[in-house]
Amino acid sequence: MPEPASAAELPFGAVGYGAANLGNMYRELSDESARAILDAAWESGIRYYDTAPHYGLGLSERRLGEFLRTKPRDQYVVSTKVGRLLRPNPEGAGSFDTENSFLVPADLKRVWDFTPDGVRQSLDESLERLGLDRVDVLFLHDPERGDLQRGLDESLPALASLREQGVVGAVGVGSMSTEALLASARSGFIDLLMVAGRYTLAEQPVFPEVLEACDINGVGIVNASVFNSGLLATNDPGSDSRYEYGGVPAETLARVQAIGTVAREFGVELPAAALQYTARDPRVRSVVVGSSKPDQVRQNVERMHATIPDVFWARLHALGLVGA
Repeated sequence: MPEPASAAELPFGAVGYGAANLGNMYRELSDESARAILDAAWESGIRYYDTAPHYGLGLSERRLGEFLRTKPRDQYVVSTKVGRLLRPNPEGAGSFDTENSFLVPADLKRVWDFTPDGVRQSLDESLERLGLDRVDVLFLHDPERGDLQRGLDESLPALASLREQGVVGAVGVGSMSTEALLASARSGFIDLLMVAGRYTLAEQPVFPEVLEACDINGVGIVNASVFNSGLLATNDPGSDSRYEYGGVPAETLARVQAIGTVAREFGVELPAAALQYTARDPRVRSVVVGSSKPDQVRQNVERMHATIPDVFWARLHALGLVGA
């Protein structure tokens, strides 16, 4: 088996596919629909795929692995996550995992385990579900939702050890918490942050501390949730737009609508601007986007390559609508 590539060597590509939807997030997908989405991603040139045990209690990993096993192993990058182990849940018989937003049978439950043994066990179980002999990147997933300090103290050294052993090429932390992202970037253990919704056209709480910590410690960024759960996925966001899986705050909506006004002035699609905003940052290795339909995948790739004039970004900055 070839040596895994380091974080700097991994060919993520400008757009990655975030596979939470393959785990029946919000709505049920047939196996055929899931395959059509992945076919569209591959045909559109996407070569980076991110998943997790959390997504549909392993369903996302199984579906993604079935697809990737049909592709040459040296032509794609795949990441999964640790922190939650999947264990039998007899109490969930006959019910669905809707509490976690996944329409799958709740015959398994998530159990937090930040120990080195738990990290390795999670990886081994993910590899079994994926049907692959390795993943390229391993992220600690949402440590702040379990026990952030234990995650930092126990899981990060364990991840670094797996990298040093050559088991994975790169390790990192994925989180929606600025506190967790900052502590992780400063830890000295990781290669990458998966920043979920904290570095977007709508808001940039990673400024300045998280980005400065990335610079100091040589940490790259995989940026996720750049549409803020839907707010930036349309040219005309309104008060009924989904934001962070809930309602949108008035101040945030006003700022996004002001950005939309500037976008119309320059003939720019707001979703294209949302995709490209952080891709301009050399720290950002890839922008990971989830899609529940093949056409959405194709549209996201097209929008990532749409022409947006530099003067558009300069205007947003001059108006104080973005951090940089």
